[in-house]
Amino acid sequence: MRIAVVGLGFMGSTHLQAYRHVPGAEIVAVCSDDPTKLSGDLTSITGNLNRPGEKLDFSGVRKYAQFEEVMADGDVEAVDLCLPTYLHEPATLAALAAGKHVLVEKPMGLDGGSCDRMIAAAEKAGKILMCAQVLRFWGDYQPLVEARRAGSLGPVRAAMFRRRCAAPSWGQWLKDPQKGGGGVFDLLIHDVDMTVHLFGAPEAVSSTGYEDLQHGIDIVSAQLHYRDIPSVVVTGGWHHPAAYPFSMEYTVSFDRGTFEFSSAGRAVTLYTHDGREEVVEKPEKDGFQGELEYFVKCASNNRQPQICPPKESAAAVKLTRLIVEAREKNGEKVPCQL
Repeated sequence: MRIAVVGLGFMGSTHLQAYRHVPGAEIVAVCSDDPTKLSGDLTSITGNLNRPGEKLDFSGVRKYAQFEEVMADGDVEAVDLCLPTYLHEPATLAALAAGKHVLVEKPMGLDGGSCDRMIAAAEKAGKILMCAQVLRFWGDYQPLVEARRAGSLGPVRAAMFRRRCAAPSWGQWLKDPQKGGGGVFDLLIHDVDMTVHLFGAPEAVSSTGYEDLQHGIDIVSAQLHYRDIPSVVVTGGWHHPAAYPFSMEYTVSFDRGTFEFSSAGRAVTLYTHDGREEVVEKPEKDGFQGELEYFVKCASNNRQPQICPPKESAAAVKLTRLIVEAREKNGEKVPCQL
């Protein structure tokens, strides 16, 4: 699969590093409006996952400063869009119209309407569209997903997903809610998507929190109300610029055991109802590599992504938007109709 990576920021750099290990992927073009990055010098890139940018050899790939040049390149079969969120919809629509398969970074779009239009365009073009919801491929979450799928631990009784970081020092567009959707939306979309993956859509949501994007604070504690699960909480956000460390974690209690994980120091562990503590084996493959391998496989075979279908990515956008809007109601329950 001949791929162009569009956007050479933190995620573009991360994807390029992962593509080195993806069978069947050939990077034939890159696109950026930054001449330094387009030269292959990505050393200025920073992010919240301790994956610094590198100097890359772009001598064997075509380098484009304009997105339209990528669309006109008939050799490009698929595009990997690592652009600011507000550009996801127009870039996706243009790429699909040009006959390219599309992997678009999360969040899939700024709102549900944009996601629905992207899905309709992919169906019309007969091309593969997938959103890069990497948590679905992240090793620390796979034992939880498998336990839920197998049903071996019984019904879920409570679940908590938490994700926190400093307000990003890169990408000033992230602080503009019209361009990035805000910190809660951009960050917790991962955990909301995981609840959709595990439990489907809730009947209602309620949330509380605080937002001051210019000072790097955007925090929420959201309750997702399901008919058959007593408590599902998604919480976290931005906690001031620069120094605050990134972490992600979950605790999910079934009738016959509780799974717990924290990137801050607790490996995936199962605490069983009969008193045992078991560190659980997990896949060691990098989540970004797994995500990109899956996209390349789907695009190469023109097969719709079942692990990460775009309609579920759209549902995650709609649900996260609803959580942010519900915060203004300070805990009042809001019906969820996705």
